[in-house]
Amino acid sequence: MMHTPHTTSATLAHGAARPVLRQFLSFRLGGLEYALDYRNVRELRPLSAMDRFADDGAVLSGVAMSRGVIMPIVDMRIAFGPRPPQHDPQTDVIVLQLTNCIMGMVTDGVTDVVLLDDKQILPMPGMARDVDYLLGIGETAAGRRLIVVDIDKLMAIRRGRELHAA
Repeated sequence: MMHTPHTTSATLAHGAARPVLRQFLSFRLGGLEYALDYRNVRELRPLSAMDRFADDGAVLSGVAMSRGVIMPIVDMRIAFGPRPPQHDPQTDVIVLQLTNCIMGMVTDGVTDVVLLDDKQILPMPGMARDVDYLLGIGETAAGRRLIVVDIDKLMAIRRGRELHAA
């Protein structure tokens, strides 16, 4: 039998592999629902609870402190249109543990945690297939569809754009 990552500890007695489920945090942005690997989530905070001490109004919307950690805050809502006139109680910050830093990401709101296996993440359609931070469309057993992102790659692009814009 050939060894694959999906058959390590998830193999049944008769040799069929069980799907390996991973947790994804789902969140809303611009009327769509997205998901990112839950292993990148350090904590969830309402924006109103963050100690913000710098605010420059761009996509990199400032600097904040959470539990003694100073981090940049990226307002992802700006990428989907004009900034909302004010934050509402649904405005959430996902504090991310990325490969190279800790960063806060402002969203329209966190939805929940969903379980998906690789077979439930379908390739992106059309031109979106060529965007490396879009991993695919996740479809839950109940038929809910989420755009699955590689948050490390997405935030690396955002940081690069901010640096080049300065």
